[in-house]
Amino acid sequence: MGIDPPGWHALCLYAANMVDPILQADSYQLAKKLMDASALRQQAIASNIANSETPGYHRIDVSPDFAQQLKASYETRGASSLGDSLKPLLVEDKDARAVSPDGNNVGIERELLAMNKNSVEYGFESEVVSQNIKQLKIAITGTPS
Repeated sequence: MGIDPPGWHALCLYAANMVDPILQADSYQLAKKLMDASALRQQAIASNIANSETPGYHRIDVSPDFAQQLKASYETRGASSLGDSLKPLLVEDKDARAVSPDGNNVGIERELLAMNKNSVEYGFESEVVSQNIKQLKIAITGTPS
């Protein structure tokens, strides 16, 4: 193989020092976790709608503890500590009331509203991630286009 051009390693280190702060930015880390929760919530909503006429089916959603755990983790250790240990989980919605005599507690109207709200949240979160990736592109190429 050839010889690395002079200063090549220094350029790599310089680029890494520019890239790391972008990927470790609080907004990026939080948005990634919130996007995970939104994607999982979309799956739950789809399951709820699909089972809206299944006798005895109980509505599921992302655990409400996830948002509290995310906030507590961020406040105590910062966004860079969020890592893989904190993941959203699906749980039965204990607050949902039965809407049919057979015990099913899925309301289509509620699910459609939840789907719309989730879509807006996901769009915002993806925009935050997209802006961070654009900053990364600028750091790599040196141009915004």
